[in-house]
Amino acid sequence: MTTTAPSTPAVQLLEVSPEYAGQRIDNFLLARLKGVPKTLIYRILRKGEVRVNKGRIKPEYKLQAGDIVRVPPVRVPERDEPVPLAQGLLQRLEASIVFEDKALIVINKPCGIAVHGGSGLTYGVIEAFRQLRPDCKELELVHRLDRDTSGLLMIAKKRSMLRHLHTALRGDGVDKRYMALVRGNWAASIKQVRASLGKSNLRSGERMVEVDEEEGKESVTVFKVLRRFGDFATLIEAKPITGRTHQIRVHTLHAGHSIAGDAKYGDEGFSKEIRDLGGKRLFLHAYMLTVPLPDGGELKLQAPVDEMWAKTVERLSAPI
Repeated sequence: MTTTAPSTPAVQLLEVSPEYAGQRIDNFLLARLKGVPKTLIYRILRKGEVRVNKGRIKPEYKLQAGDIVRVPPVRVPERDEPVPLAQGLLQRLEASIVFEDKALIVINKPCGIAVHGGSGLTYGVIEAFRQLRPDCKELELVHRLDRDTSGLLMIAKKRSMLRHLHTALRGDGVDKRYMALVRGNWAASIKQVRASLGKSNLRSGERMVEVDEEEGKESVTVFKVLRRFGDFATLIEAKPITGRTHQIRVHTLHAGHSIAGDAKYGDEGFSKEIRDLGGKRLFLHAYMLTVPLPDGGELKLQAPVDEMWAKTVERLSAPI
């Protein structure tokens, strides 16, 4: 009986075809090196072991048609079937779909589910949908939501739709609106927060975003009051004009009104009072989305809040 030794990894040279023009090199590699740890992919990028047209590049480099990508030897696991995800989770995500056609899926993402694996998570929404839609070979997240933020999330089924929506997101073609339950009585005069945001790392390694007017990136959020609960809390609408990490959470904090259930930027006393009413979640929900379609039409969607959110707000508004 003969046994075959595992093949030794070799250098790969990948030519970028036109449909991948504009994609970031890190996302390009993540899609091609299935099973390779994300940390390893970023390490070889950081060390300059990945070359494009024989030159070093950064993880945010955007590919151009015809680029030649040199990938160093990395051991990719055998292409077995992916580890099956729990049927309950798959059914929950299938039931969360609010729109689907041949090029796009939009879901009402539940709170507590990450959009992709990594940082100790083996799966997220995108991995689940690759199992739910095995025939869709080009599934990609169009944008992201924090793990504990619920609401409308777009998944492109075709590269052409991904490129179209990325172009729309870079301009002002996409209208995304969130609901948030914040501490205190939000002043009607606060209609906009314009505060530059920068990222910093704590000693623990945790990444935080904070207002940094000198070195941060320009960030703008437009706000509107939806409902008041005396001086205790306010339900607001937030429309991010820019798309920075944790933008709404930091801008509400900057305005003096942190979001209920926000373990990173929130007020623990306020969050505990909301938890005592049954609200054991981050109260940030992407509830409305308007996107332009490639054919010139427009897609308008709304997503309801979950039962926990609805019951907590009901209790807040009940007479004492």
